[in-house]
Amino acid sequence: MELNDVFPKVKEILADVLAIDEDDIKLTSSLIDDLDAESIDFLDLVFRLEREFKVKIPRGQIEKEVRGNLSDEEFEKNGVVTDAGLAALRSYLTEVPADRIKTGLKVNNIPRLFTVETFCKVVLKAQAQ
Repeated sequence: MELNDVFPKVKEILADVLAIDEDDIKLTSSLIDDLDAESIDFLDLVFRLEREFKVKIPRGQIEKEVRGNLSDEEFEKNGVVTDAGLAALRSYLTEVPADRIKTGLKVNNIPRLFTVETFCKVVLKAQAQ
């Protein structure tokens, strides 16, 4: 299965979770900034993706995968993502324009980077395991 195979169903689920029109959802849409998703919506989205695609997406999986082998101290300092952390983010979130992952990024703003494509990739990774 590939990204374009997963996207229509992810879009349909997102439209239902966020009570928005499917036409408003693009692969590049930021869930928070473009689609007005809230943290509780992420939980509902993951639950529905797991049920639809029959996969398990452990809570915090995206953050864990973003950090890779970096320790907490290597990834962030005082709530701000380090240069090594920024490089890890750019490497994992290839769908996010590089100018959105910049110096001074706070850890609690990382979910603002997540796009619809991010969740499509999460589903594909979960299916591959």
